[in-house]
Amino acid sequence: MFDELLAANAGYASRFTHDGMEARAVKAFCVLTCMDTRIDPLSILGLSVGDAKILRNAGGRVTPDVLRSMVLAATFLGVKEIAVMHHTKCALAGTDDASVPDAMSQQQRDATNGWSWLSMPDPDVALVDDVEAVRSCRGLPPGTTVEGWRYDVETGLVARLIPA
Repeated sequence: MFDELLAANAGYASRFTHDGMEARAVKAFCVLTCMDTRIDPLSILGLSVGDAKILRNAGGRVTPDVLRSMVLAATFLGVKEIAVMHHTKCALAGTDDASVPDAMSQQQRDATNGWSWLSMPDPDVALVDDVEAVRSCRGLPPGTTVEGWRYDVETGLVARLIPA
């Protein structure tokens, strides 16, 4: 697979047109979402390369590293608006941290003992908590706007659940 991907990249590089593009987010926007392969943030939101900063992790959860990235994006890369976008049918929805290791081998359980999986027994509560974590981040510049959204993987629609 690696060879196929690198060969595809060679073709991409031969047609590359983004040289000279600035690092700033043209739309002054950042979205945090899940790593789920059903989610294509640029297409979903009608954006193009360069328009926004895209942050992804398992569950689209706010972690210290996500906050670090958001602070840097707002400070150095022009971000003024942030959306935390969870999604329907997430593998972490309806689970709790105690049950996540059940799917792992003993070696994996031993290696990850004590980790927080940021599972979401109640996805609505998780979204509220994540939006509040971003809104309360004192490292973000004053005036940074934060909303909470949910993407429906079956319809392609995004619902604004927590407005600015």
